[in-house]
Formats: sequence, C-alpha cells, structure tokens
Amino acid sequence: MSLFRVFDIAGSAMTAQSMRLNVVASNLANAESATSSSGQPYRAKQVVFSATQMTQNQPQAVGVRVSAVSEDMSPPRLVYDPKNPLADQNGYIAMPNVNVIEEMTNMISASRSYQTSADMMNTAKTLLQRTLALGQA
Repeated sequence: MSLFRVFDIAGSAMTAQSMRLNVVASNLANAESATSSSGQPYRAKQVVFSATQMTQNQPQAVGVRVSAVSEDMSPPRLVYDPKNPLADQNGYIAMPNVNVIEEMTNMISASRSYQTSADMMNTAKTLLQRTLALGQA
C-alpha cells in the first residue's frame, strides 16, 4: 500500500467524524426545544458508519464513510409542566429524546477521532518530507 493512500484513508475518517460532530451539534441545539418543524418533538439522530474500499485495485485500502443518519426511535422525555400551552391533558410536555451527557461524550469521542486522523496525516507528511530530504543529500 502506498504511503499516499494514508491521506485518502485519514481524509475519509475526518469527513465521517465531521459529519458526526455536525449531528451531535444538531442534537445538542435541539435538546430543549419542545417542537420541531413537523410539530412533533425533535428526535435525536445518530450517524451510522461503514467501511468502504478506497480503490478498485487495492482491496486492503479501506476507509470509512457515513452510510446513514438515523433517528433514535426511543420515546420522548415527558416533562411535567401543566401551565405550558403544549402540555397534554395530564400536564406533560413531550420533549426531545436527546441525552445531553451522551451527546457530550459522543462529541468528545468524535473530536478526538478527528484529531487522531489529522495527526496521522501530519505524521505521513513528515515521513514523506524526510524521505525526499534523504534523496537530496
């Protein structure tokens, strides 16, 4: 496998983690919104990754891609607030099923994975530069 293939693999990982960070940001932004554009409570979204072959002629070069962004189908949180106009006959409001602690953990994991891929690209770049410097000496 070519050292240049490292950039493709790390780039695919960075793209996938960037999408994961965007989904986490969307979940956190809507964690306390009682309704969405559909009139129903916002449903948390999760990114689904899958392995993908980077090139036809090198099957060992496998990267990552986002295969889907799925909605969490768990029931909404019920919050007791009988004075809210969105409350049902029992005084409960259906709130988004976003767990802020899980989302923050997911955000930290995604940002560290993104940083690891960036570090891998920088290491590969340094190796290539040093290899070229050997040829100049």
